[in-house]
Amino acid sequence: MAYALGIDVGGTFTDGVASDGAGRIVAAKTQTTPPHREVGVMRVIEDLAGELGVSVREMLSQTDYIAHGTTASINALIQRDVADVALIATKGHRDSIYIMNAEGRTLGRSAHEIQDTLRQRKPQGLIPKYRALEVTERIDYAGRVLVPLDEDEVRRVALSLVEQGVEAIAVCLLWSFKNDAHERRVRDLIHEIDPDMYVTLSSDVSPRIREFARTSTTIMNAQVGPRLRTYLEPLQKQLEESGLSGPLLVMQSEGGTITADRAPEHAITTIGSVLSGGVIGGMRMAEQLGHRNVITTDVGGTTFLAGLIVDGEPVMAPGSIVNQFPINAPTIRVHTIGSGGGALASVDAGGNLRLGPQSAEAVPGPACYGNGGRRPTNTDANLVLGILSERGLLGGRKPLRKDLAEDAIREHVAEPLGLSVHEAAVAIHEVQNAQAGDLLRRSVVQAGYDPRDFVAYAFGGAGPAHCVGYCRDLGVSEVLVPLGPVASAFSAYGLVASDVVISAELSSPSSFPIDHVELQGHFEQLEVDVERALERQGVTFKDVTVQREVDLRYSMQVSELTTAVPEGLLDQRSGDDIVRTFEEQYERINGSGAGYREAGVQAITYRVRAKASLGFPVLLPEIEVAETTDPTAALLEERSVCLDSQRGFETTPVYEYSRLRAGHELVGPAIVDVPTTVVVIPARSTGRVDRLGNLVVTYQ
Repeated sequence: MAYALGIDVGGTFTDGVASDGAGRIVAAKTQTTPPHREVGVMRVIEDLAGELGVSVREMLSQTDYIAHGTTASINALIQRDVADVALIATKGHRDSIYIMNAEGRTLGRSAHEIQDTLRQRKPQGLIPKYRALEVTERIDYAGRVLVPLDEDEVRRVALSLVEQGVEAIAVCLLWSFKNDAHERRVRDLIHEIDPDMYVTLSSDVSPRIREFARTSTTIMNAQVGPRLRTYLEPLQKQLEESGLSGPLLVMQSEGGTITADRAPEHAITTIGSVLSGGVIGGMRMAEQLGHRNVITTDVGGTTFLAGLIVDGEPVMAPGSIVNQFPINAPTIRVHTIGSGGGALASVDAGGNLRLGPQSAEAVPGPACYGNGGRRPTNTDANLVLGILSERGLLGGRKPLRKDLAEDAIREHVAEPLGLSVHEAAVAIHEVQNAQAGDLLRRSVVQAGYDPRDFVAYAFGGAGPAHCVGYCRDLGVSEVLVPLGPVASAFSAYGLVASDVVISAELSSPSSFPIDHVELQGHFEQLEVDVERALERQGVTFKDVTVQREVDLRYSMQVSELTTAVPEGLLDQRSGDDIVRTFEEQYERINGSGAGYREAGVQAITYRVRAKASLGFPVLLPEIEVAETTDPTAALLEERSVCLDSQRGFETTPVYEYSRLRAGHELVGPAIVDVPTTVVVIPARSTGRVDRLGNLVVTYQ
């Protein structure tokens, strides 16, 4: 029997999914174990083996691959718990990272924050200036060497940095994306002095025009690369010693995996690995159910995440922003706020209730965990409202204490606002729904889509408890809660169902369309690059598909739109067809008539993305069909629950998910108890179990 595993290490819980390729899929969940997260990984693997009825060694010895998503990189950047990094730049250009191209005060800020000019501040620099050094060299815009690299100067600079004790060196030279010879020589010279030094080149991780973004990406790759290597190498060794026969793969931001031995070289591509897993899982499930347009919503312990699937494919972005610094790495477009199950509730100086972005995380966790947490969270509110049972989480392995939840809410929310504990809990619950609903509205409408054309998928430990609350006003036709064997480990299912994905980019700014022969040449060069990169993975693939795209803009605009390019041989009409696609997309986002072709169109960056299938079947199995729609046989208990501030507490049926069958219908108000989550079906809503065991909720 062959297996494939997906392991999702979140801030609060570590989730695992295992598939045997023959229709059996099992899931497990355990607490994340910071700072030694590999402990939680091995625990969830033990639980998966137990679910399959085999030993860990037996399971791992027959495992084709493990796909692993980790928050290690993104958390390190956000918390600035990163390696000590130095920068080597072209003489006269080291300060681009501090000048920040006039964007530093506004990058990653909301419209409200941008308008508040008096409070705009540049972020703390990525590295101190004394570790940003320069060397003499110059390559021009066409890739011609104007000033040779001063190798003696490079040796002196490298030696001084090594003597300072830096852990990694980022090399970002001007126009290196047109000619990388000088950067590669700098790396060789550094390794002559210190062969073990982690060195990252901008021409490897960010071969795009725009010096500031390219430099920040290169520095951040160097900041997280050594730590990611420190985490992955012993984990991979421990897995191999435990019998793992296949490769350990690491999820990337763009929705595919890369082998663990290659991941530290391109560490910046892993910052959204956990964020991407749920979207890929949604895409795989949508393929089975025939849904073309899906809003994926993931409410974990720390964050609320929203992604889009349009016409069967995730909506992508050419980059992202962390701590007001841009990252040039293709990514699934995932919008996020700090509003998960562990989001901390508080009252600010103005008497306003706030939820998040700070989180109780796994340690100490919500107050009701009894691990020393004293501040109330969304989870505490749900326990007080009766949505969660005091039997607890993880199938009862994590009991919850209602008295501690009530004490925390009373001290930090109820008394400051002059409310009862129950009123304060309702307020926390409704703020969570409102924050999530606002994010969804921005994510969908501002991207130019109509929410009524979408189905929403709700997963994560806390997502099913809130999904109708944050989707009802959005106008989506229905909300689907993925249950079956994956339940709240849905992101881990996305990991195990993912492909290996490799991208290559080429920046060549020019007016567009260009000659079709030159256009074809750009993409053929990139396709050769991704083919070689796939070969270096050392993994056998079932099949490979290639996607082409180009970033276009109207002349003199500051941002581009990524535009699809057809496969195959391009001809003289291809350029005009691509421009037409760009303009249709531009008007969909900005409104009819917003385009202005008279300004001219410019191409900035060309990109090829290869998706390589691992060939492991991970279809979700169908479940037994009920003889009747009546779910009474699955009734577990009735308890007093408040699902609506207007209706207050009322006796509510609670159904045990394991006894539900396809075709059962549940009329709200009702709760479905799943070992790893609960599903809330409010009044005026109906839940129906579909053929895969999912709960599909519709509402008036």
